[in-house]
Amino acid sequence: MAAYVIVDITVTGPAGYEEYKKMAAPAVAAHGGRYIVRGGAVEALEGDWSPKRLVVLEFEGVAQAKKWWTSEEYSAAKQLRHKYAVSNMIVVQGT
Repeated sequence: MAAYVIVDITVTGPAGYEEYKKMAAPAVAAHGGRYIVRGGAVEALEGDWSPKRLVVLEFEGVAQAKKWWTSEEYSAAKQLRHKYAVSNMIVVQGT
């Protein structure tokens, strides 16, 4: 069953974040993930949630998503994200 990683990101260092994006994409692909949403215009339909940047990744399951998130391949990219952005991230199982 597919799983989705949803990330709400506020970029604090744009140049450094560009480096993160270059490193993150190969790590996602190496773990069978794919980008469903990577930035783009966000429009609130209900409530007060207004993310600055939204990313949605699809993996074959929750276990695979967690494997990517804790992987050595993603480790250096994750450090850059923590340095150049503030983010909230969840994983949700699809149907």
